[in-house]
Amino acid sequence: MTSISPAASPALPVLAEVVRSGFTEGHHRGSLVVLAADGRVEYALGDPAAPVFPRSSNKPMQAAAILRAGLDLSGERLALAAASHSGEDFHLDLVRTMLAEHGLKPDDLQTPPDLPLDPVEAEAYLAAGRVREPLTMNCSGKHAAMLAVCVQNGWDTSTYLDPAHPLQQLVGQVVAEAAGEPVAAVGTDGCGAPLMAIGLVGLARAFRTFVLAEPGTAERRVADAMRAHPEFVAGTRRPDTWLMREVPGTLSKMGAEAVQAVALADGRALAFKIDDGSTRALGPVLARALELLGVDAPVVSRIGRAPLLGGAAEVGRIRAAF
Repeated sequence: MTSISPAASPALPVLAEVVRSGFTEGHHRGSLVVLAADGRVEYALGDPAAPVFPRSSNKPMQAAAILRAGLDLSGERLALAAASHSGEDFHLDLVRTMLAEHGLKPDDLQTPPDLPLDPVEAEAYLAAGRVREPLTMNCSGKHAAMLAVCVQNGWDTSTYLDPAHPLQQLVGQVVAEAAGEPVAAVGTDGCGAPLMAIGLVGLARAFRTFVLAEPGTAERRVADAMRAHPEFVAGTRRPDTWLMREVPGTLSKMGAEAVQAVALADGRALAFKIDDGSTRALGPVLARALELLGVDAPVVSRIGRAPLLGGAAEVGRIRAAF
């Protein structure tokens, strides 16, 4: 594995401030890039060329590789293959269906046992006396699609997460092609799948590539499925869903460790990473970046709201600092 040492976080600019009772008690640093419709860098902060692990923001590329490998997915199934789902019943039911359609069962998933990603769903899940399961892990839709294409192609299903597996080799090719740059490092994601590092400029470029791809291509099919069925990409209480539902033509996907990538229908795009991985700052930073892209919609304010509580009262907020 290649070792990549990005700039130390103090060298990166502040993307968000934590303001409590009028006092700034903390900061979240990071890097960000905004691309114009023609693909040029229009605005940048930090070091957006430095490699990062996009985490689940790589999922559209992974889903496109699954299509290129020959699995005929569409609609909700394809959206779920690119999802970090909330663990709602409709997510879990479709994962079970996708597995069964290829003679597979939940026990074949190599996702780590987990609770639903959505806190509301997790509370209900635990209250019902249930325990962590591989099926419930937010990447189970992606893993179900990976297993299905292995079955179809006669590839080994027991090693489908090995970086040397034919499917994962194809994923690496798709990531590099879409990003327009080589993969800088390969690691292991939280779900156990291989994870390819690229720069934030490359990540934004990849999302732009997907929305501008020719109809019928694997990239465009993934983008169209995600935009048509955003609740399967995320969930009913998630910003990715809100944004894709309320700003037509938008492709949006967050990743763990506070990574976010978005592309608008005309090719404008953004990507950022908050260096400390704090997802509490993701909404305010995303909302401000959307404003820089020229998005004027009520959903921007909804995404950007991040109140701080003192007791039961709102006493401050996390706000963008750029």
